[in-house]
Amino acid sequence: MSKALGFDLSTVEPEEGAPAPERVLEGDPRFLTWNLEDAGNGLYAGVWQSTPGTWRVSYDEWEYFSILEGHSILTEEGGQPVHLRAGDRMIIRPGFQGIWQVVETTRKDYVVRL
Repeated sequence: MSKALGFDLSTVEPEEGAPAPERVLEGDPRFLTWNLEDAGNGLYAGVWQSTPGTWRVSYDEWEYFSILEGHSILTEEGGQPVHLRAGDRMIIRPGFQGIWQVVETTRKDYVVRL
């Protein structure tokens, strides 16, 4: 088994999802997630995509992501909106609470650590 893993989405079937209905504030956002790394040790990596909509988010995990395409706005509770577009990167720490708004279908790659 190789110790290097490319982000080849053709090697995995995407999981479909959506935010919990009680978290949705606007629209009908739908997710596709290509989870490429799940070694069972609490570390995940892959690609996530969402259609437009707005919902409340609450992070228990640490996440790094890079926006690949689209436009989203992430607003931390009590903070200012941050517009995210292709090339933008961010780290979200455990305890983050706020609003995620997908303005244009957004795709990001991510690394999550539980």
